[in-house]
Amino acid sequence: MQESRTGRQLTLRYGAHSAVVVELGAALRSYAIGERAVVDGFAERDQITGGRGQILVPWPNRIRDGQYRWDGQDQQLPLTEPVGCNAIHGLLRWVAWRVVEASDSRAVLDVPLWPQPGYPFHLHVSAEYTLSEGGLEVAVTARNLDARAAPYGFGQHPYVTAGTAVVDQAVLTVPARTWLRTDGRGLPVAAEPVAGTEYDLRTPTAVGALQLDTPFGDLDRDANGRAVIRLAHPSGAFGTDVWLGEGADYVQLYTGDTLPPGERRRAVAVEPMTCPPDAFRSGTGLIGLGPGERRTVRWGITPWGE
Repeated sequence: MQESRTGRQLTLRYGAHSAVVVELGAALRSYAIGERAVVDGFAERDQITGGRGQILVPWPNRIRDGQYRWDGQDQQLPLTEPVGCNAIHGLLRWVAWRVVEASDSRAVLDVPLWPQPGYPFHLHVSAEYTLSEGGLEVAVTARNLDARAAPYGFGQHPYVTAGTAVVDQAVLTVPARTWLRTDGRGLPVAAEPVAGTEYDLRTPTAVGALQLDTPFGDLDRDANGRAVIRLAHPSGAFGTDVWLGEGADYVQLYTGDTLPPGERRRAVAVEPMTCPPDAFRSGTGLIGLGPGERRTVRWGITPWGE
C-alpha cells in the first residue's frame, strides 16, 4: 500500500467539524462540517499542489529575483518560482514539522528555521490548530533565536469552498479599501483604491468571470478586531468565512486560474498575510523580529448556515 506523501496525519474533531493537519509543512489538508467540504484540500497520498493549506514563513508570496538587503547586507534566496524569477512562499513548506501535541480537537507542531544562504537567521516556528463550535482557529508563532533582528512575514494558503462546482457562482465579500496592482510576475506596482473597480468587493458580489491573483489591504475590521472575508453559496443559505486577526493586515485572493486543468476555479484561496508580496524589498508591512522576540498571528475559518 502506498504510504502518505505528507507524513503523519493529525485528525481533529469537534461535533460535526473535522480537520486534518499533516506533518509536512504543518499544512491544513482538509476541513469539513458533516459531509460538506469547507476547504478544497488534498488526499493523504497526494503531493501538495498549488500551495494548498501551506504555511508561508518567513515570507508570504513573492520576492523579486530572490534578492533583498537587510542590515546593510545583500541576500540571495533560491528562485523557487523559476518562471517568474521569484523566491516564493518562504522556506518551511517542504520540511517535516515536529508534532508537539495531538488531541481530539487540537494539534501543535513546531520546527526550527536554521540559518541558510539567503536567510542567515535562526527562528523557531510553531503552529497551533484548534477546532471548536466556532470553527477552526490557527495561531502561528515565530521566535527569533538569533542575536540580531530578522526580517519576517507570515501567510497561509487555504482554498475555501462554498458548495459550488466552480467559484463563478459563489458570492464573495472582501472588506478591503485598497488593492495592489501587480505586474506579470505577480509583484506589486501600486496600491490603488478599490472604489469604482472590479476589485470593489465590499458588498456581496458574484465572482462570475473575475480572475483573481490579487493582494488587498486597508482591511476594515469588526468589533472583535477581525477582518472577515466571506464566500457564500448563491442561495445565501450557507457559506464560509475566513477571519484575519490582529497583525494579518493583507489578504491575497486567488481563483486558481493558473492551476492545472481539473483544479482551476474549484475554490478561492483566501490567504491571510502580515505583509504584501515583495515586502523584503519594499519594507511594506515587514516585521523586524528582534532577538528573543515572539510574534503570533491568528486567523480562522468559520462555516455558517445549513
